[in-house]
Amino acid sequence: MTPELGLIEGYYGLPWDWAARERVMRRLAASGYRFFMYAPKADALLRRRWREAHPEADLKALSDFSAACRDAGVRFGVGLSPFEVWKDFGAGTRAALADKLALLDDLGVEDLGILFDDMRGDLPGLAEAQAEIVHFIAGRTRASRIVFCPTYYSDDPALDMAFGQRPDGYLEALGRALDPRIEVFWTGEEVCSRAYGVRHLERVGEQLGRRPFLWDNYPVNDGPRMSPFLYLRAFTGRPAQIGSRLAAHAVNPALQPELTLLPALTLPETYRLGDDYDYGAALEAAAREVLGPGLSELVRRHLMLLNDTGRDNMDPEVRDRLRGRYVAFDHPAAREIVDWLDGKWVMTRDMMAGDH
Repeated sequence: MTPELGLIEGYYGLPWDWAARERVMRRLAASGYRFFMYAPKADALLRRRWREAHPEADLKALSDFSAACRDAGVRFGVGLSPFEVWKDFGAGTRAALADKLALLDDLGVEDLGILFDDMRGDLPGLAEAQAEIVHFIAGRTRASRIVFCPTYYSDDPALDMAFGQRPDGYLEALGRALDPRIEVFWTGEEVCSRAYGVRHLERVGEQLGRRPFLWDNYPVNDGPRMSPFLYLRAFTGRPAQIGSRLAAHAVNPALQPELTLLPALTLPETYRLGDDYDYGAALEAAAREVLGPGLSELVRRHLMLLNDTGRDNMDPEVRDRLRGRYVAFDHPAAREIVDWLDGKWVMTRDMMAGDH
């Protein structure tokens, strides 16, 4: 069973431009992706500065992209992160939130993400407070689907180290408190899970009282640890059997939109082919389709350098030689590789903190 597939821009760092965003959306729509949620961490007006209105030019771009999604048969979504709003959910906050929701309604939002990730969560009654806010939002939006991201969206203890020890029974409390119609994001056993197992997803589904809405952190490459790499390999560790245990499967893309297509186009094949899936053949087919024969062969030849060795571990002479090979191609993916080699997407911890 193939679950509903989609993309969520949930990365830190330099956001995609609108032309690239539409190009990726339409190409993925042709391969069966059915939703696209705009939620880059760099858009502070959806995060710490959520009370402020977007400039008219930004609203026009969002509205145009919403129309493009409808034209392509893709659900348009926006992820809103009203930062730690549960600390003061009084009349003023409620009014500001209602105004923001009205603005998103005007954009034609079908999928509304309420994202409480990357915030302090070691508070008593956290699940109940968050459920109250989500229900307030649900009563004031025209979006036909709401997907909630918990503060603790994975089993990964890294979240407790970063945001405080999670309350005991947090997922179960959410499951009891949230309306069954509210979907819940989940990234798996780790923030960036290498694989997903049927039993794990069944267990999380039991805790939440609903099938998890998978937020798959591959091929995302944000942050200081991952930005020196281009994750281009085909999807693995996502057996077709997990499909029936999911509400949907959302991919968090790489900072490089065109290169994101290489792994993203292989995900539908993992579900379609099941045990017959060949990840090497899937990548070869996706690369040839996106890059053309010459560039695809070059990228596959350099896959270990780009995907495994990484920019920072390359000998400078090797990096210079690679740059010379890719600068010769007039293709957006080749330009992304050149920019990556030149350090365009290098990220620091301070840069991530600023994206809140």
